[in-house]
Amino acid sequence: MEVAITRVSFVAKGGMTEEVPGIVEAAEPPTSSQSPADVPHNLETEQMTPTKYSIISRNGVGTTGKHIPLLVNLFEVAVNVPDTVFFQYSVAITFEDKQAVESKGIGRKVIDRLYQTYSSELGGKRFVYDGGKTLYTVGPLPLNKYEFKVLLEKSFTKRSSAKSPGANGSLHEETKRSKHSFQSKTFMVEISFATKIPLQSIVISLKEVESDTNSQDALRVLDTILRQRAANCGCLLVRQSFFHDDSRNFNDVGAGVTAVSGFHSSFRSTQRGLSLNIDVSTTIIIKPGPVIDFLLSNQQVKEPRYIDWEKAKKMLKNLRVQATHHNQEFKISGLSEKPCIQQLFSMKVKNDDNNSRGQTVDITVYEYFAKHCGIELTSSAYLPCLDVGKPKRPVYLPLEAVGKCYDDDPVLAACGISIEKQLNLIEGRVLETPKLKVGKNDDCIPHNGRWNFNKKTLLQASHIDYWAVVNFSASCDTSYISRELIRCGMSKGINIERPYTLIEEEPQLRKSHPVARVERMFDLLASKLNREPKLILCVLPERKICDIYGPWKKKCLSEIGVVTQCIAPVKITNQYLTNVLLKINSKLGGINSLLAIEHSGHLPLIKDTPTMILGMDVSHNSLGRLDSPSIAAVVGSRHWPLISRYRASVRMQASKVEMIDALYKPLENGSDDGIIRELLLDFYDSSNGRKPTQFIVFRDGVSESQFEQVLTIELNQIIKAYQHLGEVNVPQFTVIVAQKKHHIKLFLPNGPENVPPGTVVDTTITHPRNYDFYMCAHAGMLGTSRPVHYHVLLDEIGFSADGLQNLIHSLSYVNQRSTIATSVVAPICYAHHAAAQMGQLLNFDDSSETGSSPASEGGIPIPELPRLHRNVRSSMFFC
Repeated sequence: MEVAITRVSFVAKGGMTEEVPGIVEAAEPPTSSQSPADVPHNLETEQMTPTKYSIISRNGVGTTGKHIPLLVNLFEVAVNVPDTVFFQYSVAITFEDKQAVESKGIGRKVIDRLYQTYSSELGGKRFVYDGGKTLYTVGPLPLNKYEFKVLLEKSFTKRSSAKSPGANGSLHEETKRSKHSFQSKTFMVEISFATKIPLQSIVISLKEVESDTNSQDALRVLDTILRQRAANCGCLLVRQSFFHDDSRNFNDVGAGVTAVSGFHSSFRSTQRGLSLNIDVSTTIIIKPGPVIDFLLSNQQVKEPRYIDWEKAKKMLKNLRVQATHHNQEFKISGLSEKPCIQQLFSMKVKNDDNNSRGQTVDITVYEYFAKHCGIELTSSAYLPCLDVGKPKRPVYLPLEAVGKCYDDDPVLAACGISIEKQLNLIEGRVLETPKLKVGKNDDCIPHNGRWNFNKKTLLQASHIDYWAVVNFSASCDTSYISRELIRCGMSKGINIERPYTLIEEEPQLRKSHPVARVERMFDLLASKLNREPKLILCVLPERKICDIYGPWKKKCLSEIGVVTQCIAPVKITNQYLTNVLLKINSKLGGINSLLAIEHSGHLPLIKDTPTMILGMDVSHNSLGRLDSPSIAAVVGSRHWPLISRYRASVRMQASKVEMIDALYKPLENGSDDGIIRELLLDFYDSSNGRKPTQFIVFRDGVSESQFEQVLTIELNQIIKAYQHLGEVNVPQFTVIVAQKKHHIKLFLPNGPENVPPGTVVDTTITHPRNYDFYMCAHAGMLGTSRPVHYHVLLDEIGFSADGLQNLIHSLSYVNQRSTIATSVVAPICYAHHAAAQMGQLLNFDDSSETGSSPASEGGIPIPELPRLHRNVRSSMFFC
């Protein structure tokens, strides 16, 4: 069967492929304007039945490596009364007039008072309340349904009633309701039976049988018990973490933000049995105090007149604040269009009989607070107001009138649950460190997760013959930097000629808009250069949060198509220059080092079968806005049988959506403009006309509840993209999810040092049935190393436990960006860096420069990322 891929044909023979004689080069990946004739549209492929995959069970454990004892932050839990049954009840709390209670935090106060008042009606039974709409008891309550009237005393409801200026009346609708309800202090509570949750389900799930769906519900009840215990102690609750209000736990990190130390706690099922996971945790809170003080600190300015109100609007949105003039809490939705002294709203003037159905007048917020609240606004009179109302019903508050807001358990005892006081002692293994090959066929042996190029050269070094240096910094000597870079490059095998030109930014432009500064710099470059440079070295004015970076990268990577390296050196050292050269060499197509086993072409299960490795990640809120689109990035290996070289493809998608929706993207003309097609064509082009017949997929950032979606949604998109290119067969897959956001930590029993790089644990603390393991491939320099939790969802390729663990360990050493083993496999690191860098290319503040996709979320168009220029799209630009 002969199949066309743009201008390249390849012939399938028994699952293998061969390059057709006379064909030299693959076509560039298509754009959305590609004609239908470029790729055959296979209707049968479009209508194919999705392949069904199931999450596999463990198929053995690893044995290689040096065995070492470890401590883990898990505590054994004994279930002494396994026949316990939890009864779940639904809770509905309303005001006396049956209107819903929208205020968060009042629920626990109401339920506490309910228990104090009606304990005898409830049979004296203790219960656990989740703070929302559910409570649990050990055994049943006397009745299946209750309705109680609960009276809260004034000490429970500190929010007094007072008017806030609304846009269409003297009181906002919610404020009226709050005033009426809080004056009465009466709540109606309905409790009704929902379901039974047997504790025995946890015991059943620990055995080698199919998982009982009730086991997760039972674990949720136990976690709720912990949360209630923390809430009763006055802790701030953030999911399964709790934070005590203790000044010793607070650390000012600047910009109006405080880091708070606390603890995470959760029950989990392991091979050893039920365990309690305790870990240190940190959250960030806004420093309590006036809003205006927070904005001054956050933006590091001394006076309100210097505040950037567009940035302030993004930062303040959805924060909860408390109005100091009447102690009521609100959530910020935006800022007023005009300053306080000019912002008008409509107010109804009361008649002589105190009836508010009188005349409607327009009044400024400033005048309202002066006449009706007795507050003369001084510092905020000429500043915007906070809008704490609804989109069509704004409610305005002046900034200065606002402050910031923020085993012996009896229920566990009733379950017969006891918790050990000592950390679990387990056994781990330390895998052998992979050897690397560098220039002149030298061996490089990493030590403690690190290696260096002292007295060594790069494996494949680039030749930089025509390049330029641009300087946006007033304090850097670019002549010195270029000389040192040439000297260091020579010692690493990189032949670097003198730069063709060194361009300094014109001093008068340093306060101009970043885009204007970049455009002017390129005008100067164009006047100096007589052809396209191979590299532009860009010296930035600041190391972090530099506003030049995004526009510069967009100009180079999307518009011009030239490799660029940005630096902001504080001190020029040999190590710093070497790290810069490693990135430059990778971007220019060179190879810094390879795994020795990769260099020799002896990678098991990969060397004989064309194999593509994918790293997939989705980055959320990378641009600092809660409603900003997410960025999906996928990197694919190239130059098979190598596993150290990658290309990236990046797309925008709806905010907070975790599943990647552009892996396969059919267009109306029948072509595919998806991510996987780009990577497949590049693999074919760079691998001597070979098609991948097996894929190793590394997926980052998904929770256990989304594992099935990875197999049913994303994997089938990959198959569709593969078959759209004319293939009938379905390739084989090994799919692995990597989780970094968990709370398992490993310790050495007799020392403060971190566990050694290569430490792996695949027994005792892992899942009772599923195929997972923990690996700490890197050397932690600060704090306690957190291992990566790998979940093997599918393995059609057929790796042994040792084979897969050693491959994953090795993929932390193919890092071309530096000389340090990555904590998670390099393909995932690359996907993360690609998403972060491409996110910088898009300027959300200037919609005129970006296109929008027809897809949208809540009426907000999803912008399209600028596509990379053809000259750099196959490069490792993300290094």
